[in-house]
Amino acid sequence: QVQLVESGGGLVQPGGSLRLSCAASGIITRFNVMGWYRQAPGQQRELVATMTRGGSTNYADSVKGRFTISGDVAKNTVYLQMNSLKPEDTAVYYCNAYSLMGDYGSDFWGEGTLVTVSS
Repeated sequence: QVQLVESGGGLVQPGGSLRLSCAASGIITRFNVMGWYRQAPGQQRELVATMTRGGSTNYADSVKGRFTISGDVAKNTVYLQMNSLKPEDTAVYYCNAYSLMGDYGSDFWGEGTLVTVSS
């Protein structure tokens, strides 16, 4: 059983910064991609940023230039540095890991960490 554990959420003022962390534990499979998604109240879950095992990154347009994903997918850890936070960044942030074994892909999710941007 794979477990993804997020940490680092909290309350921050607009313009502030937070750093989220995600680490996998349990029976670890080989992850191909790890990343972060978020879900605001009443909204669908959306991609924030992802990182491949090879180190390639991808960002949602809304966070480009403000958020940075880092870590090492081969070591099952990923981080999200969030700068210049805006109230619209308020959401529950979920860590995700994707594993592709042959033709079979599996998604794993953390329980989420709440980020609130408010003055």
